[in-house]
Amino acid sequence: MTSKTLGLVLPALGAAVIAAASQLTIPLGSIPFTLQTLAVGLVATLFRKREAVLSLLLYLFLGAVGLPVFAGGTGGLAALIGPAAGFLWGFIGYAALTSALVSPKNSAPAVFAANILGDSVVFICGMLGLMFLAKMPLHSAFAAGVLPFILPDLGKLVIVTFLAKSLFRALKNEDYFT
Repeated sequence: MTSKTLGLVLPALGAAVIAAASQLTIPLGSIPFTLQTLAVGLVATLFRKREAVLSLLLYLFLGAVGLPVFAGGTGGLAALIGPAAGFLWGFIGYAALTSALVSPKNSAPAVFAANILGDSVVFICGMLGLMFLAKMPLHSAFAAGVLPFILPDLGKLVIVTFLAKSLFRALKNEDYFT
């Protein structure tokens, strides 16, 4: 597949994977626990920066026009301006930062660290969203939007790291991943 074709196909594939992973939801307070961040981490780790960011922009666009791609099968503009909007917008920062830091040659600890940094962007944006859009004080935003998700996200990032390293090894002869 040519680089130009991959540049078109990968963002659509990334958005589809994120949308599918977002549908597995476990209620955990005001923000649901999903495999959404695992999928964002995989896209951010495996794709180049342009394709990773485009995947997230397409995902947000699909949700904005009303397709039920967000956690729990929701969609619409309200999700992008509501209390949890910061988490959704933070995914763009996750994709940009992590994809800029990761290459197939990185060690597993480096991939994990890049994902921790990217996931931290989501948490910061999410807390800011809760503070400004839900009018929560900092400690409440942290308690509701970050604290319950730290351990689950660390587990997801371990999975992302091992999956990414395995996929990089399997795809080492593909031009896109070298």
